[in-house]
Amino acid sequence: MMEKVIFLVDMQSFYASIEKSANPKLQDRPVVVAGDPERRSGIILAACPIAKQYGVKTAEALWQAQEKCPELVIVRPRMKLYIDLSYQITQILERFTDQVEVFSVDEQFMDLTGTERLFGDKYSVARKIQEEIQEELGVYARVGMGPNKILAKIACDAFAKKNENGMFYLSHDNMKDTMWHLPVGKMFGVGSRMERHFARMGIQTIGDLAVYPVHYLKKRWGINGEVLSNIANGIDYSPVKTETHNKQKAVGHHMTLPRDYETLEDIKIVLLELCEEVAKRARAKNYRGHTLSLGLRGANFDLPTGFHRQIKLTSPTNYGMDLFHAALQLLSKHWDGLPVRSVGVTLSQLQSADVYQLSLFNPSVEKDQLSKAMDDIRKKFGHTAIVRASSLNKAGQVFDRAQKIGGHYK
Repeated sequence: MMEKVIFLVDMQSFYASIEKSANPKLQDRPVVVAGDPERRSGIILAACPIAKQYGVKTAEALWQAQEKCPELVIVRPRMKLYIDLSYQITQILERFTDQVEVFSVDEQFMDLTGTERLFGDKYSVARKIQEEIQEELGVYARVGMGPNKILAKIACDAFAKKNENGMFYLSHDNMKDTMWHLPVGKMFGVGSRMERHFARMGIQTIGDLAVYPVHYLKKRWGINGEVLSNIANGIDYSPVKTETHNKQKAVGHHMTLPRDYETLEDIKIVLLELCEEVAKRARAKNYRGHTLSLGLRGANFDLPTGFHRQIKLTSPTNYGMDLFHAALQLLSKHWDGLPVRSVGVTLSQLQSADVYQLSLFNPSVEKDQLSKAMDDIRKKFGHTAIVRASSLNKAGQVFDRAQKIGGHYK
């Protein structure tokens, strides 16, 4: 059987690279893309290589980055532009294969198995991809290559990003001499908490995990233990799927608040806005959900507070007030009364909205008609054409959020 050829194409400092390409005056300057420093969104979303030389890191607070590099050039994010260019990158990759899977806004998998006669060997194809993206969009791409998705991903993250040519091929033949020497925390799927668990078990490197008896891992973490063992051994049978994002498992929305919300009344206002937004998104995808999850994070990072809980709904729904009443139950039961910095609502266990059980005690038809009327008004006149009266209060965020994509201004 022919060994697969899988690429993971990753854009270097994607947002910052786009801004530098759009403004040549920024080429030799330390540039970061960050949220509004006057609000809680003053976080580094992307840092160019020059900024990184000063120690600036993605996801750190803007003020911390400015302390490291006083000459930092701060650019506000333009999410619509980044999303549009991400789509253009997909179109470039589809010139080489129709098997392209969008993994994130700046990462995409490709299955190039059997295309050697058309485009040459894998290194030649990777170079052509880099050249075309650079020439057309002004963004530098790194390419991780492997016989499966997990090895291509690790090849990109751990090796291609450090290589001068931006490429690396990781296979079962060379992974013991390369990947296995990496700290286990560098492995895809291992976060800081899992890394601490492994350290207590004497597992320091990916190689240590690869040879660790899998039955012990399964006993402690179930099927996830076996998955981690497979990753360490370079085993991954998942195909590149062009329809990855077509079928959702959940619909959610998260909001970082512009200030600490300390009262129940203020929190209820944004909670209703979130539930309405999640319900609207579920309807747009033609879904109803059986389970609602609510997450709150406290305002004190040094002493983390908050909760994440879920509740089973009495019947599958995509009606905003149904979600709000369920979320309110969770809030009333689990909120500790301390100031809140962020709130998130998720609707899961999705099913088609076309089929559902009618009930004498649940006026589903009326809810559907009301929801459709609200959706139609918003489509025609804009997202804020019709809002809940509570959103007119100072705590409401719906008008500010309407100006944003992905939590950032368009």
